[in-house]
Amino acid sequence: MYLVSQYIRTKTDSVVIFSGEGSDELAQGYIYFNKAPSAEEADAESRRLLGDLYMYDVLRGDRTTSAHGLELRVPFLDHMFTGYYLSLPSDVRRAKDGIEKYTLRKAFDGTGLLPDEILWRPKEAFSDGVSSLKKSWYETLQEYVEEQINDQMMEDAPKTFPFNPPRTKEAYYFRQIFEKHFPSKSKWIPYYWMPRWSKTNDPSARTLKHYKDSS
Repeated sequence: MYLVSQYIRTKTDSVVIFSGEGSDELAQGYIYFNKAPSAEEADAESRRLLGDLYMYDVLRGDRTTSAHGLELRVPFLDHMFTGYYLSLPSDVRRAKDGIEKYTLRKAFDGTGLLPDEILWRPKEAFSDGVSSLKKSWYETLQEYVEEQINDQMMEDAPKTFPFNPPRTKEAYYFRQIFEKHFPSKSKWIPYYWMPRWSKTNDPSARTLKHYKDSS
């Protein structure tokens, strides 16, 4: 997002930028919502994510855009819209037929505002959406961190980083950068953002079976 903001700032005259931040949390857009055991548990997870947005995606969006003098607008987090959407029955808001954000998508169905191939396409990992079709940014990054972080470093991770020790080499690599700029401030981020109802140590959608099946 930092690089996208940098491009917008240097290549365009745009200053106010619209972003879809919050839609995945509100409309249950993350792929792992397909694994929710019930509508009630999906609703609880959605509300939890919304409550923690200020520590994760919204914080990232604010910092990466403002770093380049841009102003971010997040229409999906409009108070009236958010309140209305959450007032809908929980079984209406959950993923349906393997399609996340089903209710939000359905609201645009038949309007002609979006082509069906865009409206109903499966969610794509951000790293794939900004990558070459031949090789994902995710794959490139994994190859790079494999060279930077060795197995011994991972074994010692709980000693090196006692609070929220990194679980993957990618997480270790970025934790080093964080500690360089913000030493001893790791508790700013209380927990690692991870998919629920899934067996994975990596937050990337790339590691989820449903993503692999639908891509």
